[in-house]
Amino acid sequence: MKRLFFLIVLLFLVPNNLYPVSYNSDPKIFITELVEDAIKTLSDDSLSIRDKNQMIEKIATENVDIKALGMYTLGDLRKTLDAKTLEEYQDLFEKYFLKSLTSRLSDYSSQKFKVTGADQKSEKYTIVNSRISESSTQPEIKVDWRVYTKDPLKPLIRDLIVEGLSLARTQREEFASILNSNNNDIKVLFSKLENFISN
Repeated sequence: MKRLFFLIVLLFLVPNNLYPVSYNSDPKIFITELVEDAIKTLSDDSLSIRDKNQMIEKIATENVDIKALGMYTLGDLRKTLDAKTLEEYQDLFEKYFLKSLTSRLSDYSSQKFKVTGADQKSEKYTIVNSRISESSTQPEIKVDWRVYTKDPLKPLIRDLIVEGLSLARTQREEFASILNSNNNDIKVLFSKLENFISN
């Protein structure tokens, strides 16, 4: 199975301690502060990989709308599932999501990142524009962050759009392909998520 949001690790730019960090509520500054923390943390040789992973998981659960992402990626099938099955799915999706983050941690430790602008689409959504500078292994990449601002004091990340490609939509299409190939049997999807989590 493809990894969830191949660049998503950039979302969770991690503080140098295990205590909650309060980021600015302005979406543009919010993303900037997250990035600055990530660069600082990923370059800190005094932190073990385990410590970094723990901090990523903590910051992710506080600053990404994982529940909404999970429901979106499940597609219309979510409307037909009972509460217990949905709860099981959400638990697996969160573990899958967090494992996907930590599995790519080292890939972006030396990348240079810059927020270039923001476009408030509505009271609920702002798109924050950014770019990852060219490196020895890849060209410059444009990344747009979909920031949910229903609560203006607590922005949440709901998607990354990398060079025009929505990573949430890509994951939804992958899940749909698995389900369509297996008569919409949610247990098949559960099995694939469990396999990814355990490996």
